[in-house]
Amino acid sequence: MERRIALAVCFGFGIVMFLQYFSSLPEARRLQQAVAEYWQIVFAFALVVGIAGFVQANVKASKDSKERPYRIVSVVGFAAMPILALVWGLKAGSPFMWVFENIQVPMQSTVFALLAFFVASASYRGFRARSASATLLLVAAAIMLLSRSAVSEWLSSWLPDLADWIRNYPSMSARRAILVGIGLGSLTTSLRVILGVERTWLGGSR
Repeated sequence: MERRIALAVCFGFGIVMFLQYFSSLPEARRLQQAVAEYWQIVFAFALVVGIAGFVQANVKASKDSKERPYRIVSVVGFAAMPILALVWGLKAGSPFMWVFENIQVPMQSTVFALLAFFVASASYRGFRARSASATLLLVAAAIMLLSRSAVSEWLSSWLPDLADWIRNYPSMSARRAILVGIGLGSLTTSLRVILGVERTWLGGSR
């Protein structure tokens, strides 16, 4: 019974939200504004669910002796940041900003720096000229990289123009095709959820 109610609510709101985009009535505009306001409430409840899941996952993983120090640091940091913000505020020089600037920002920089090595490794594997398409990809990538470097004008005056042409035409057409595919996939998934075909969000197997 509970699943039928959830499916009925999902179907009703899905149809209403779909139709209001094609309506010029003032009620449709007011509905858009109301949805934008209630979205913040939904986001707040989703944040609570995410917090509960984060704490539960770290507490469960802390039972492993190898993961325990990292999990403890995660939970302590998660609990300490709101306390520092509530007690001393968010102004410059506060303990919250000190932790943010001297601990969180360096850790974020470290993670993004590590990503560069993964990107370089993936690029090396993907750009090896084993076929005509891979060779074309390698040449285009080399042109784009050189055009963004300081030696682009020194190598050739038409290199930046060629890079702009690649970005505006072949690359743009590929990106538009990907976006069209994403749009069709989103539409298909939305219709499956609204019509009750896709029920994994209810906790089922399909």
